[in-house]
Amino acid sequence: MRVPIVHPKPDVEEFLSVVLGRRPVGKRPPLVEYIIDDAVSRPILEAMGRRWVPLAVEPSAYWDNYVEFWYRMGYDFVRYEVSLPFRETKRQGQDPTVLGGRRSWAETGRGPIGSWDEFERYPWPEVEDGLFQPFEEISRRLPEGMGFIACHGAGILEHVRDLMGYETLCLCLYDDPGLVEAVCEAVGSRIEQFYRKLLQFDRLVAVFQGDDMGHRTGTLIHPDHLRHYFLPWHKRFASRAHERGIPYFLHSCGNILAVMEDLIEVVGIDGKHSFEDAILPAAEFHARYHQRIATLGGVDVNVLARGTEEEVRGVVRGLVERCAPLGRFAIGSGNSIPSYVPPENYLAMLDEVLSL
Repeated sequence: MRVPIVHPKPDVEEFLSVVLGRRPVGKRPPLVEYIIDDAVSRPILEAMGRRWVPLAVEPSAYWDNYVEFWYRMGYDFVRYEVSLPFRETKRQGQDPTVLGGRRSWAETGRGPIGSWDEFERYPWPEVEDGLFQPFEEISRRLPEGMGFIACHGAGILEHVRDLMGYETLCLCLYDDPGLVEAVCEAVGSRIEQFYRKLLQFDRLVAVFQGDDMGHRTGTLIHPDHLRHYFLPWHKRFASRAHERGIPYFLHSCGNILAVMEDLIEVVGIDGKHSFEDAILPAAEFHARYHQRIATLGGVDVNVLARGTEEEVRGVVRGLVERCAPLGRFAIGSGNSIPSYVPPENYLAMLDEVLSL
């Protein structure tokens, strides 16, 4: 396995200037990524001659590896996320691709909050200083020229959905909207408090929040419900980032075109991430919106997971050719680098970009 970067030269200010439209993309667009699973980074780190250790076993060595990986892969930043420990219902199952062999999924039926009595009895977590330890560890290890990008690990819709259960949320939007409002307030106010503390970190250069709002053909709930209950919270988070002078990027899976104007004009996002060719290829999204927000990523995960290295390289070349001349573009996966992406395909994506 050949690691493509040996002597990287990160420049996070250049990354920000490109994606915010202050300067053209140039010959090589910057790299961007949302999440890189440990199952992919581990064999690459080992190929680099580094000893892999889990976070729970040896924290200091884990953080050394974590920052070194992003640095050596050619990124201008390190991204990490932390969530408040909301007690949510998850479905568990076997997954041999994941380190540890198990994966969790969102509960689609009923979560721990389906009534006012359950809401009142729920043990709401508070924002404690210990949550920010990972960002302290990353900050002190950042090489010259790098910044870090962070967010609260899951978005407000994702947490409310998991706390109530997707079906219960959908029913309560009509049968008990006051309960939905209360759960949103309880979650959103805590995430906002989280951001008050996160934004105090000097080397934080952007907020890159995830909140999956769509499925293949539309939004998970009616667009009007998104506008009423959830987008105002994103506007508050974005406003706090902008007050600090840094951008607010949004990762959202699914078809959310029905609220894209709201996200741009009302929420004020600076870039959109998560693209699937079966919904709207990143190049087509970029052609529509490049004058207003950045397009982040775009290499379809289906290609990364199932394609050949040459197919991956071809997709990368096509995206760069179509998107880079328009500006406000960074390249990476269309969603993330999950555990089932072959490390060789991930490296092929990077190498194709870095060879330009």
